[in-house]
Amino acid sequence: MTETAVLDDLRPLLFSIAYRMVGSATDAEDLVQDAYVRYHRAVRDGTRIDSVKSYLSTVTTRLAIDHLRSARVRREQYVGPWLPEPLLTDPDSDAAYVVETADSLSLAFMVVLESLSPVERAVFLLRDVFDYPYAEIADIIDKSEANCRQLAVRARRRVDERRPRFDTSHQNRREITERFLAACRLGEIESFVELLADEVAFYGDGGGKGYGLPNPVFGRDRVSRVLAGFRRRFGEDLASIEPTEVNGQPGARCLDRDGRLINILAVDVVDGEVRTVWSIINHDKLRHLAPLADLASLIGEPRST
Repeated sequence: MTETAVLDDLRPLLFSIAYRMVGSATDAEDLVQDAYVRYHRAVRDGTRIDSVKSYLSTVTTRLAIDHLRSARVRREQYVGPWLPEPLLTDPDSDAAYVVETADSLSLAFMVVLESLSPVERAVFLLRDVFDYPYAEIADIIDKSEANCRQLAVRARRRVDERRPRFDTSHQNRREITERFLAACRLGEIESFVELLADEVAFYGDGGGKGYGLPNPVFGRDRVSRVLAGFRRRFGEDLASIEPTEVNGQPGARCLDRDGRLINILAVDVVDGEVRTVWSIINHDKLRHLAPLADLASLIGEPRST
C-alpha cells in the first residue's frame, strides 16, 4: 500500500478521535490537517517513524488535549447549554458498526465527556472506544502505563455515573423518533406529548445569540410548550422537518422554504419514550452542514425559543 493510501485510510480514525475529544467537527478537521502537516515535516526532516498510525494518533491526540485546555474557559462562559457541533451520520451504515459506535458519538455521551479532564478524556476514548493498548496510550500522552490505567478507571467511573441509556433496538429508536417528528411537523400537540417521557428534558443550544434557551427545560408539560412554541414561531417558514441521523442517533434537519437549515434536532429514546430532545440552533455550529436560514428575517428580533 502506498503512503498516500495509508494516510487516506487513517483519516477517518483520526477525525473520530479528534471529534470525540474536542466536540467540534470544524476543529477536528483542522487538528487532523495539522497532524498531517507535522507528519510530512517530520518525514522531510528525516525523523524515523516506525508506525504512521501511532505517530499520527499521538500528534492528533496531543493537539486535541492542548485545544481542550484552551477551550475550557470559553465553554465555562458559554451562554446556555453547550452542545457539540453535530454530525449527520449514515442511518444505513452496517448494523454492527452502528451498535459499536453510535452511543459513543451521541450528543448525550459527548456532553458526559465534558466532565472529564482533557487527559482523562483522551485515555478513556483511546482505551474504551478505540481499543488502543495501555502501552501505546502511555506513549501518546507521555505518562506511565500504570498512571494510564488509573486515569482510565477514574474516567470510566465518572462516565458510568452519567452514561446515557438508549433503547437497544436502533430501529425502535428510529420509529419512535419519526412518529415524534411527524407530530411536530403537523403541529399535533397531543400526538407528540404522548410520546414524551414524564421526565423528558429539552436542551436548546443558541450560543447566547437570542434563539436558544438559557437553561434546560424538564418535564412533559414544559417541553411540550417549548416544542409547540417553536412550531408557532417559525409558522409557514418552517417548510420541513426532515428525519436524519445526528451523531448516530435519530434526529432531524429543520429547513425553511428555500431549503436552508434552521436548526438540528436529535432525540434520545428510552423504553419507547422520548427522554431527551437536543436542539442546536447556534449557526456557528451548523455552518459545516448546509446553507443556513436567516433567523432574524424569519422571526424578527432575536429572542429565546
